[in-house]
Amino acid sequence: MPIISSSDYASPFFLRSGHVQTLFPVLFRKVAATRPRTERIETPDGDFLDLDWHSCNEQQRAHRLAPRLAIISHGLEGHSQRKYVLGMVAALNRRGWDVLAWNMRGCGGAENRLLASYHSGFTEDLRHVLSHALNRYTDIEVALVGFSIGGNQILKYLGENPGFVPPQVTRAVTISAPCDLTATARVMRRAQNRIYTEYLLRSLRRKVWNKSERFRNELDVSGLDAISTFDEFDERYTAPMHGFAGSAEYYRLASCKPFLPAVRVPSLILSAADDPLLAPECFPRAEATANPSLFLETPPHGGHVGFVTFSDGGEYYAERRTCAFLDGPGLAAQQ
Repeated sequence: MPIISSSDYASPFFLRSGHVQTLFPVLFRKVAATRPRTERIETPDGDFLDLDWHSCNEQQRAHRLAPRLAIISHGLEGHSQRKYVLGMVAALNRRGWDVLAWNMRGCGGAENRLLASYHSGFTEDLRHVLSHALNRYTDIEVALVGFSIGGNQILKYLGENPGFVPPQVTRAVTISAPCDLTATARVMRRAQNRIYTEYLLRSLRRKVWNKSERFRNELDVSGLDAISTFDEFDERYTAPMHGFAGSAEYYRLASCKPFLPAVRVPSLILSAADDPLLAPECFPRAEATANPSLFLETPPHGGHVGFVTFSDGGEYYAERRTCAFLDGPGLAAQQ
């Protein structure tokens, strides 16, 4: 029964609000700039993905018997240089992990080639990135780390065809994953979440406008700027652009929750109870209770991809907890 009943995370008293925890890192966190080795790879369907490789130094790697690689997936309309990604990169590098932070289609600063781009349940590109990484390394241990929809993608990938997950993938961590997209869309319609909805829709609407210049016959942008909810946007654009009959089918098929019973890779699901973007259905207690490979940790505070701390050398709790889970010698002790 791997539900972690007590979390070590203690929120600073003035950040004990889900909204404050969510916004504080975006507005005030400082992270060191990095110079990753960049790479662009082609996808089987004729598109491309931009990758950032962050190698740890020889001193950090010295005590490792074999190379270890963490693959980081960002959240909706994020990218590989977001603060939360770079914070995780630094924490993992310090502990001897090489890191590959990849950009979903159209998120790396360059518009992707095809009409379709990415969505919350699109796992083909994660599979392709993983395959590409394994072709470059021999005798390697791989961990998957995902934020928000990046976490949903990882858990869905691990449960879709568990027998085909490469044996090199030994553990996974997701932070603030919206495991039930139907419930998430409902929560995002709340007035108090308007700031997040508008911020994300502004970016998504801009991408549709840009694509409409190249795909005039496929995209109708009339009324686009008036769309104010994810239900509307996904019904009109996300679903048809990615082969779904509508937003309801998209949410049902793209959610990771139905795939959780099949996950066999030990996976930590870290989600704060006060996350303003997650509905109760996004906390898979029954699935974690039934599956010994799922470890659900739900601190009372932390917001959405927050978990702010002011100690540990600038590391946030999600970073420290991720590294502890990935480095832990045994999983039973973490329950």
